[in-house]
Amino acid sequence: MKRLIAFLTLATLLTTGVFNQVYSQAQTTGSQTTVQAETSQGTGQSAGFHQVVKKYFIQGGAGFMASILLCLIFGLAISIERTLYLNLSGTNTKKLLNQLESTLESKGIEEAKEVCKNTRGPVASIFFQGLTRYDEGLDMVEKSVVAYGSVLMGRLESGLSWISLFIATAPMLGFLGTVIGMVVAFDAIEAAGDISPTVVAGGIKIALLTTVFGLIVAIILQFFYNYLVAKIDSLVNDMEDSSISFIDILSRYKK
Repeated sequence: MKRLIAFLTLATLLTTGVFNQVYSQAQTTGSQTTVQAETSQGTGQSAGFHQVVKKYFIQGGAGFMASILLCLIFGLAISIERTLYLNLSGTNTKKLLNQLESTLESKGIEEAKEVCKNTRGPVASIFFQGLTRYDEGLDMVEKSVVAYGSVLMGRLESGLSWISLFIATAPMLGFLGTVIGMVVAFDAIEAAGDISPTVVAGGIKIALLTTVFGLIVAIILQFFYNYLVAKIDSLVNDMEDSSISFIDILSRYKK
């Protein structure tokens, strides 16, 4: 968690630097973009992807676009951290069970605990917790495995609620920016005194940019969220199946 906080802090600092650069260039970029667009139309060349993104980011309004960008940065930070954590939590349970069974038969409980200590992942932690209660009987071992498995399941699911929050928040911020942009566009129409196609089209285009950006952010984070949920389900199923096999091994060893 400390590494996550440090990563988020770094992401915030980098984002602040980017925003400051965008704000400082906002006035000059507008005129430069117009000139570049006219030049591109004359020469038949298109602007680079970075320039296009920066242009639409500024046109959409730095305030709302920056808020949506923060949702993307924080959402990606948590998603990457969770992805690394879950991938490191995987264990070759079949190999571990075979190693535990052979160790129990040849060297006993204490050596089996050492095997679990030297193996990473929640499955090995559950096995170690069960082995520490072996002297109290198989019933206590089973209860300990179930209880500790629930604790580890909560750790695996940690952070998902934040990702889902950013998935919901990004489009809502986009819609809010669109509504406010539409209000501004109608104010411009009212001030102009007539419905000019240029004023209407330009205002609506700028207003809709925040919605587009918000939906793109939500789609990106949704892919990560679904991947993490599938990964957690796989790990939990692995934990449950291996726990049953673990109890069976202890039952045979006790006899």
